[in-house]
This record gives sequence, structure tokens and C-alpha cells, in this order.
Amino acid sequence: MMLFVYTKNPDLFFSAPSNKQQSIWRAKQKTIVLSDEDSSALNGIKTFDYSRDMPVVFIGGMPRSGTTLLRVMLDSHPDVRCGGETRVIPRLLNLRNSWLKAPFESQRLLEAGITADVLDRAVGEFMLEIIARHGRPAKRLCNKDPFTLKSAVYIKSLFPNAQFLYLVRDGRAVAHSIVSRKVTISGFDITDYRQCLKKWNAATSSMYEQCKSLGPKVCHPVYYEQLVLHPEHTLRGILDFLRLPWNSTVLHHEKFVNQPDGIELSKLERSTDQVVKPVNTEMLTKWVGAMPADVVRDMADIAPMLSVLGYDPQANPPNYGDPDAFVLGKMKLIDENREEWREKEEMLIKEREELRKQLMAQGQKQNPSPKSTTT
Repeated sequence: MMLFVYTKNPDLFFSAPSNKQQSIWRAKQKTIVLSDEDSSALNGIKTFDYSRDMPVVFIGGMPRSGTTLLRVMLDSHPDVRCGGETRVIPRLLNLRNSWLKAPFESQRLLEAGITADVLDRAVGEFMLEIIARHGRPAKRLCNKDPFTLKSAVYIKSLFPNAQFLYLVRDGRAVAHSIVSRKVTISGFDITDYRQCLKKWNAATSSMYEQCKSLGPKVCHPVYYEQLVLHPEHTLRGILDFLRLPWNSTVLHHEKFVNQPDGIELSKLERSTDQVVKPVNTEMLTKWVGAMPADVVRDMADIAPMLSVLGYDPQANPPNYGDPDAFVLGKMKLIDENREEWREKEEMLIKEREELRKQLMAQGQKQNPSPKSTTT
């Protein structure tokens, strides 16, 4: 005989076996009642059910590796919704790790009855709510927070049917993008190529091992260079891996960016101004000739993961391959309308900087420094 006692939280129930074995908590499936607009996008379905058993797609990799490009490409598919970076998910994962790694804090949690299992269930439900509700419902939900790949094995334990797309890019290009665009990443010195490459190597090594541990049926590496040189071939491989039908819309993401019912771009994400254009090869080798001579000389020692991933640390410039006819056509389109694309990029950059200034001014107004405080 099984006794079911409902808790204050309607999303959970407590199953207490009559033989007094260990109690089991199970999460119930959750439901969103859809608006008419969202319902029509899902073929008239009135409710959207979601749970941690869903085959959620997680896109990750080093920042500046093409994660935004891949997510807008997938967001062009009618069955997929990724949306912008949540930012809170990787922070939550880091917080969870810090709690369990600190002996004193970990013991305090145990004393309060917060076991690792309790914590993990709470983390999983938090992640599920963020992923499911921060954008429109879709047949396949997707999350793009680059550093989540560092916790891929753990995430798989929370989402048993999850699949992972691991973006890989030449670390020299990543470091150049961080330094030249002044992209702030915790722990990275955006003025020092050598330090950025070492940090890239450490983070990439961790993600590589996570993906390798999960295996090819769960984690699929995607090389940025091949994504922009041969997008159809690469995207067909990705959609096959995700068990999604091919749809050519993924090759034309620029047509859906910031359009009604299309792809929404965050004004504050640094990569958004680079994905308004069609797929192109402009960013592949911009790093060549930009690094200090001593860094170039020591590249194999600074970033050994380059060789592990198949890049030649001594190749300057490298040979990633030639773009296919489709990409050449897209690049011709960019050249013919370069002023139009430049204006779109500059508009996004201007909006981002203006919003940043407004938010900084608002923060200073709400939290004035002691020197500016008047009595």
C-alpha cells in the first residue's frame, strides 16, 4: 500500500511506502496555459507541459566561440526555442559547487537537513523554471549559457534526457576577440594575451573532459570554423544529433532577427551585433598578426589544448578550409549591402552603450558613494 501526502507545494508530492523504507520525492509535470498567439505557434495546443525529463538542449563552450551564432541559427528552426543567455544558471551552478566544496558550509547544510540530494533537486527545479519560462514555449527547449558546459555531467544528472552542443573555436581567435572587444570574463585579464590563452586552455580542458565523459550520443562538439565555412553540412549533423527534422530556415537566421515572432536579441549581450548579418568568415583569422611575438613563439606551451582539438599552434595564418558556395553567396550579399549591415551593427552597439550608461547612472543614483552623500 502507498500513501500520498500532498505538500504546500502543488508541484511535488510525497510518497511514503507502508514498509517504512526511505521516502521518495517526485517532481510532477508542470503546465503552462498558453495564450492564443503561443498556442497557434504550437499547432493549436492550449497547454504546454514541461519537466526535467524533457530533452533540453544545452549550448556551451568558451565565450566568444560562436555560441550566440549557433543559438540564433537553432532559434530559426520552428521547433526550437533557445533565447538569450540566462546568466543566472551558471551562477547558480557555481554557488552550488561552492557550498559543497567548503567543508564548514557543507556541514552546516547537512546539520540543517539540506543534503546534496535536496540541494540538487532544488537546483534542477530552479533551472527548469528559468529555461521553460524565460521565452515562448516550443517543441524543443534550449539553453545557451556558455560556461554551463563545465558542469555538463552534473546537469545530465538533473536532466536525464538532456543533450549538449559544445562549441569549439581556435583559442587564439577567442583570446583576440576577448582582448580586442574588451569582453569582461571573471578571472580574465583583457589586456594580456598570454593570460587569456592560459585561462582559455584551462576552461577548454574542463569542458572537453566533460563532453568526453558524456560520450558522443549526449555531447556533440561543433567547430565554429566548420559552422561558418560549411553551415548546411554542420547544421544537418547537429539536427540529426538532436533528432530534429531538417529545416532550411536555420541557414537564414538574419531574416528572423528582431522580427515579430522571430529571434529576440538582448541589447546587453556583447555578441548580438555580430549575428545580425548572414553567416560569413570575416572573424576567422582576424587574430593573425595581432599577438605579441613571445606569445606566438610559446603558443604550444601556453595553450596545449590547441593541438588536442586539432589546431596547429604554429600555423600563422592557419588553414581552416575554404568556404562553400552557399557561404560565398552570403558574403557577396554582405558586400553588396555593406552600408546597410554596418548601420544595423552600429545601431545595436549604440543601443547597448546607451542602455549601459542609463543603468550605471541609475545604480549610482540609488547607491551614491559616501563622498557624494550630502547631509
